[in-house]
Amino acid sequence: MTTRALIDKLESTQTLSREEFKELLYCDDDRLFERARSAADSVYGKNIYMRGLIEFTSYCKNDCLYCGLRTGNKKALRYRLSKHEILDCCEKGYALGFRTFVLQGGEDTYYNDDIMTEIVREIRATYTDCAITLSTGERGAESYARLRNAGADRYLLRHETANDGHYRSLHPENMSPANRKNCLYELKRLGYQTGCGFMVGSPGQTPDNIVDDLLFIKDLKPQMVGIGPFIPHSDTPFNGEKPGDLRLTLNLLAILRLMQPNLLIPATTALGTIDPTGREQGILAGANVVMPNLSPIEVRDKYLLYDNKICTGDEAAECVNCMRMRIKSIGYELVVSRGDFKNAVAPCPYPTKQAPPRQAASQHR
Repeated sequence: MTTRALIDKLESTQTLSREEFKELLYCDDDRLFERARSAADSVYGKNIYMRGLIEFTSYCKNDCLYCGLRTGNKKALRYRLSKHEILDCCEKGYALGFRTFVLQGGEDTYYNDDIMTEIVREIRATYTDCAITLSTGERGAESYARLRNAGADRYLLRHETANDGHYRSLHPENMSPANRKNCLYELKRLGYQTGCGFMVGSPGQTPDNIVDDLLFIKDLKPQMVGIGPFIPHSDTPFNGEKPGDLRLTLNLLAILRLMQPNLLIPATTALGTIDPTGREQGILAGANVVMPNLSPIEVRDKYLLYDNKICTGDEAAECVNCMRMRIKSIGYELVVSRGDFKNAVAPCPYPTKQAPPRQAASQHR
């Protein structure tokens, strides 16, 4: 089948056979991007949604081989943000137009359910028109339910690879690929807008592994998918490994968009790290989300999942203004919006206790 025929088939049926997926992965036909962009525009128009990223802890109990925050990296600079510091990031972000806050961190046992639910409740009570996204790794079903009840709307948990053998080559023995997938299905059951994702070009990855990822995503039917090129960190066992390929990453963004046109797909910081215009190229290949950093500037260079991460020294306002101009230059608009998934998930199945509003809440409505 020709490349054009494969693109047509994916666009019309939203799926391909394993061999057809593998063939399309490495195509060099830019019509793939054009069709993906058209699919995104048909659902979300020319809007690009911004999420305010708050990297609140660089501690992690896990020892994943690819990650600069791995517990075995004794050179990593560690920090934790207090509830007050997190809320301060939200306040500054709200003033800049952010209507989604993403709390991301390593799997830090300090932030137990009591602490995390208190933080989420405070953000929910203060910023009633905002979405709260969490990205704190694998937790138990009861923990996810408590955080949902406290007011969390979305949860990001990259599965990293859907192939069991490849997963085990990237993670320590105490981490289970089955548990990672079960967490994602549990998040969906609880009514979260759920995000998964994987690294492109991670050590040992094969075309069949990538197809496994695409088929897993097709089965999970998440609301969000985040993919980005693998970038090695010098203080991990993968130091010196080759970074992921830009073109393959862009092709996969486009394939995901055609598989599920209403996905929320970020143009990741990793894309901008391997190429100065990587995020713009990501948008033109089907992405529709960007995530400027709201973390305090003094901790940004401590949250390094990989080497040479961009924007670690920029103020939040500087990041937003730069991103707005860059997106406008390619014909799109950075919008002030929660940027919800177009087919909203069911409401939380558990009764939610309302937290008393903070005194400052009224000024944010």
